[in-house]
Amino acid sequence: MARRKDPIDIAAEQRAREQAEVEQAFLRGMTTLRDLIAPSSIEIHTSYFRLGTRYGRTLYVYGYPREIYTGWLSSIINIDEVLDLSMFVYPVDSQVVLENLRKRVTQMEATMAINQEKGRTRDPGLEAALVDAEELRDQIQVGAERFFRFGLYVTLYAESLDELSFIQNKIETIFGQQLVFSKVASSQQEQGLNSTLPQMADQLMIRRNMNTGAISTSFPFTSADLTQENGVLYGINMHNNGLVIFDRFTLENANMIVFAKSGAGKSFAVKLEALRSMMMGTDILIIDPENEYQKLSDAVGGSYIRLSLNSDVRINPFDLPRVIDSDDADDALRANLVTLHGLLRLMLGGTQIAANGTAMTMLTPAEEADLDQGLIDTYARAGITSDPLTHNSTPPTIADLYDTLLHMGGTGPALAQRLRKYTSGTFAGIFSQQSNIDINNNMVVFNIRDLEEELRPVAMYIVLSHVWNITRTIKKKRMLIVDEAWQLMKYDDSASFLFSLAKRARKYFLGLTTITQDVEDFMGSKMGRAIVANSSMQLLLKQSSSAVDVLADVFKLTEEERKRLANFPVGQGLFFAGQNHVHVQIVASPTEHGFVTTTPVSQNLQGQPATPPPNPASPDQTMSRGTLDPGERRF
Repeated sequence: MARRKDPIDIAAEQRAREQAEVEQAFLRGMTTLRDLIAPSSIEIHTSYFRLGTRYGRTLYVYGYPREIYTGWLSSIINIDEVLDLSMFVYPVDSQVVLENLRKRVTQMEATMAINQEKGRTRDPGLEAALVDAEELRDQIQVGAERFFRFGLYVTLYAESLDELSFIQNKIETIFGQQLVFSKVASSQQEQGLNSTLPQMADQLMIRRNMNTGAISTSFPFTSADLTQENGVLYGINMHNNGLVIFDRFTLENANMIVFAKSGAGKSFAVKLEALRSMMMGTDILIIDPENEYQKLSDAVGGSYIRLSLNSDVRINPFDLPRVIDSDDADDALRANLVTLHGLLRLMLGGTQIAANGTAMTMLTPAEEADLDQGLIDTYARAGITSDPLTHNSTPPTIADLYDTLLHMGGTGPALAQRLRKYTSGTFAGIFSQQSNIDINNNMVVFNIRDLEEELRPVAMYIVLSHVWNITRTIKKKRMLIVDEAWQLMKYDDSASFLFSLAKRARKYFLGLTTITQDVEDFMGSKMGRAIVANSSMQLLLKQSSSAVDVLADVFKLTEEERKRLANFPVGQGLFFAGQNHVHVQIVASPTEHGFVTTTPVSQNLQGQPATPPPNPASPDQTMSRGTLDPGERRF
């Protein structure tokens, strides 16, 4: 008869066999795919779990407001934290829902009737629930709505328990602001983790009844994204750490407006865009009032045209475009006459201050009429008429207009005397002779820093007119950058001309970039607001407190964006493209930074930089809280 083994011996033998198997597997050194991707360990606690060295915690949503709006979940999806979010949607048979709603409506009506009989105070909550139930019954009955059970779970991850609690507080605060209530899945952290893993397992099973309209508001793909397959890099999207890559020529117009206070990085951002756009085949034209673009021009082999009374550069405002389009050719002379009227009012008119604070250049009606006739006669004397075949003749100059006005009747001689300082007086030469410049280059910079203050608006006007003629002559993708545009906006005629450029640029593949730091004056002008309205892209960097309210009203900013606008660090701002806008960080490579920076650098006795200049938009810079941390800047 065989002896029966003791249970203790059986258990010991089992443990020995298991230990031997483990030792054999270890000795074989077998490593499976599961071993590679699995964490080193997992610990499940009451209110959190630990995966390897990271901590996690799962929350579930249990309460919603009576009305919820589209995109309410976007602030959670775009939050700058590591989290997993799972949604479970279970369709419910409509007949079952209708039967339950019928019973529920009957109960609520009975309750209301009893309360009324007993003289109790009305219950607004009960009345609202009854109205909602009746509306839902009607919509389900006609097939306009369906009914679902909805579960929403969020799993957070952090490096420590303190950080985990901090992130949990942020999530609960965002939810609470929208009257959405959440709780920690106490004693169910394992089930919570499994529910947010991509394995379609709802182990928490905490659900809420929702109809089609309510459940559609939680559509998850609401990430603020401005990335295209083609375009240039503008910076890093601070909402989701993505890249803002955009082609401005894909919008209804390619115009861009840049607002920022001094030192906020507006020139840095615009030069960076210009440099990257050149790599995509776009020609760049720049009006530079402060000598900020010479380094960039030299780096890319551009043409740097310095306008001053002592230079040999000449630009003739009477030049006509060599247009090929027959319709444009017919209008070329007339369009240039209109442009010259605005220019000559700027050069000759007495200045008056309008009620809105802008300067208006005034000529009397008689002077306007004589000036118009003088311009037509001056072109005619040079052999140029409305016939497009005559437009290839050598154009007249301001000196020819001076001679015409001097020998005509009416107010002509008086106008000629006021014009004389531009022909033989102090300002003679620069705009009174035939043009000798060639802008056949991928980058052309017109520097007007050395011009007298009185001549600057005139020079900017004439350069814009010259560029516009070239743009109409040869149609190709170009960007025209007008820095310190407030100098043009001070005068109605020059402001109107800039607006005309913004309105017509799209037809000629021209993108106008207008830069200014004088936001109040620019937006206070009727033409300034019109230019903004005709710019499909806007970049708002750090603003002065007085400018924030103006911009918040124009661009319909949220309260949070309004607060940020006055406190952005250098190189950060709001980037608008069409109807979309994001919080962007302008980022340059070290090589690009060397080309585009304008940060002043102190020098030692040998003339060398004492310390390397800081890069206000470099990814290597240490940034304040609220910007990207070092781990998030690796691309």
